[in-house]
Amino acid sequence: MFKKILIANRGEVALRVIRACQEMGIATVAVHSTADADTVPVTVADESICIGPAPVTKSYLNMHAILTAAKMTGAEAVHPGYGFLSENETFARLVQKSGLVFIGPSPDHLAKMGQKAEARKTMQAAGMPILPGSADVLPDAAAAKSIAAEIGYPVLLKAAFGGGGRGMRVVRAESELEPAFLQAGSEAQIAFGDGSMYLEKFIEKPHHIEIQILGDRQGSVVHLGERECSIQRRHQKLIEESPSPFLNSDQRAKMTEMARQAVARIGYEGAGTIELIVDESGRFYFMEMNTRLQVEHPVSEEITGIDIVKEQIRIAAGQALRWRQSDVTFRGHSIECRILAEDASHDFRPSTGVIENLHFGLGPGIRIETHIYSGYQIPATYDSLLAKMVSWGLTRHEAIVRMRRAIRETVIEGVPTTLDWHTRVLDEEDFVRGRYTTHYVQEHRFSG
Repeated sequence: MFKKILIANRGEVALRVIRACQEMGIATVAVHSTADADTVPVTVADESICIGPAPVTKSYLNMHAILTAAKMTGAEAVHPGYGFLSENETFARLVQKSGLVFIGPSPDHLAKMGQKAEARKTMQAAGMPILPGSADVLPDAAAAKSIAAEIGYPVLLKAAFGGGGRGMRVVRAESELEPAFLQAGSEAQIAFGDGSMYLEKFIEKPHHIEIQILGDRQGSVVHLGERECSIQRRHQKLIEESPSPFLNSDQRAKMTEMARQAVARIGYEGAGTIELIVDESGRFYFMEMNTRLQVEHPVSEEITGIDIVKEQIRIAAGQALRWRQSDVTFRGHSIECRILAEDASHDFRPSTGVIENLHFGLGPGIRIETHIYSGYQIPATYDSLLAKMVSWGLTRHEAIVRMRRAIRETVIEGVPTTLDWHTRVLDEEDFVRGRYTTHYVQEHRFSG
């Protein structure tokens, strides 16, 4: 097992990894930008080192600075968290070339799954159903038009690299395709450094379901159930839960086992997530694979009792999984609400400022993951996530009731947040009944 791990990230995920390491008796190194010098992860890590100024290109995306920090502090491994360099093949290879261990999948799997068209081909060969679309990246808009005419509109243009909704356009008619292709490609080039695009059939009002996977170097793979992630805006998730209220037991068993077998066939190691799009009839299709820890991983941890971060570390150290699939048990229901520094009444406009007063509602069945505190200055440079509130209950109803209580008791003063929006969703009939799709936010615009 490693003696010291460097965490190449910030905020609540850096703190999450530090806590797992502390429980495992592993020393930690927190890297930080100048803007994050006074944050909680920096304070609680065994060591900390500044890697540059606030802009991410000069700090959290600065591979040389991070690797230099690892060498200077004697770290043996690097945990990338999520976002930033977590799915960057080049960074993973540089970590390995530096004589360190990258806590994540192999660079080859990062490369294969990071290119979405290649990921589609790989997973189709491994037995997963995929949506009709382009077999590879599109050379130009004319090729996109040809494929769209064959599979029928509407279609979805997507960046071959990256995610988070950037470089993505729904096209409903041929006349819209060329300008959408150019716009999405330009957006992808700016966001990911690669403007390559591919195309697939667009499903109206789908469910976004993902399967949590763990695989070791010995070839064993288990799934930790599914998560329903359909409540999202601009392809950014706001609420996640497990199990999905939409799926029945047969559908759940089929898709989780199919995902587990597909991941085993490609020899994947580490934590990963198979992302599926599911239509109203329950037909499901592979969308992409996230080769990292997910923001919503606590939901799966709550219903299985398995610490995914600790398992990432054990797998990276060469240890075998401690369970077979038959050993993984599922208990109760869990919901995660992402509390953001955003004004939901103004189309989720991001906000910055100082947290003037802070108190989180707790109590039975509540887990809070956050890096903020009273007096914390929210930087404009980074993601707007302030906290993840996670509830667990024996039933979905109990999980909802507990989340309502926790949010009602929570106070975050100084900046607009999504607390009020989450309160409204938790009381709204369609959510309470589990009747929602990825169109929920557009269909439920709360006023007043």
